[in-house]
Amino acid sequence: MQIKPIEQLREFFEKYAAPMGIEVVDVEFDKGASALTVYIETESGVDLDTCEKYHNVIMDPIDDLDPTFGEPYTLNVSSPGLDRPFKTARDFERNLGKEVEIKLYAPMKGKKFIQGFLTAYDGNTVTVSKEKEEIKISLNKIAKINKAINLD
Repeated sequence: MQIKPIEQLREFFEKYAAPMGIEVVDVEFDKGASALTVYIETESGVDLDTCEKYHNVIMDPIDDLDPTFGEPYTLNVSSPGLDRPFKTARDFERNLGKEVEIKLYAPMKGKKFIQGFLTAYDGNTVTVSKEKEEIKISLNKIAKINKAINLD
């Protein structure tokens, strides 16, 4: 199935999200399931009501955009989830000062997993504070970085 470019779809979704105080964090198309999914975030988090309100706002305009050139698809609006990896500069900036989990491709100081507070991001590296130690890590060494999940 052919779809319009993801960047074009992202711009479309952002146009409707911004006035609602919603940030589009990712757009994916699963060809196997014929599903277009928009992942959204707000300052206060995302609940089912937020997803439903945004879905209702974009439902009719997206038909005019015709993202799949007339082919049937399912439109989903979702929270990115607690363990969503950081992908954009905005993801890193939003999480400065917060606890993060980092999985490395190769061990660093004998460890492939680091948990600490994200204290800096410059586009090429992150700095994490852990037990009075500052650890600077190049992004190309990080397999995955996401917000730490503490279920306490």
